[in-house]
Amino acid sequence: MDNLLLVGRITTAHGLRGEVVVSLISNVDSRLQANAELSLTNKEPFELVHIEDSRKHQDKWLVKFSGINTRNEALALSGKQLYAEPIVNNDGNELFVHELIGLSVIDQDGIERGKVVALEANPASDLLVLDSGALVPLRFVDVRADSDLTLDVINVTVPAGLFEIYDDKKEQPEKKAKKTYRKIKLDASQKSQE
Repeated sequence: MDNLLLVGRITTAHGLRGEVVVSLISNVDSRLQANAELSLTNKEPFELVHIEDSRKHQDKWLVKFSGINTRNEALALSGKQLYAEPIVNNDGNELFVHELIGLSVIDQDGIERGKVVALEANPASDLLVLDSGALVPLRFVDVRADSDLTLDVINVTVPAGLFEIYDDKKEQPEKKAKKTYRKIKLDASQKSQE
């Protein structure tokens, strides 16, 4: 249990018998199946909770933990985050977020654009956040290229200019438009006073 991953968050209590509402951020629903164990912390000493029962409710989950039998006990868990061990991917057809962190991103021209430091949720396409400041939509990951995770590399095919946006921001001096505007405005107000 070294590298626990954030999989959900307890939002509030539900009802009077100790159930809680869980917002699951993992796309693996089995994280909340009966008899599963989760941790309320990601560092030792781990605070483990055992799931007695769970069911989907709208876009969230109603979960009953062992030993939590009253609304007050459930309310005490509100706001707590839930952690679990990473899932081992044996088929190689999918990547989990934690497997992407630290990988180098190489574009279609063979230029290394930075390392992945995070994944940012976005309605159109989740974004790889690179240490260079660049944001690369996941849909640009080239699955046909020889992305070799053993070499810690992700190949991307991006539209022309995507990385230049970030390069331009680094090279541009601060804009002086506001100062110029203020000076012009001051000059105009001084003329009206004369």
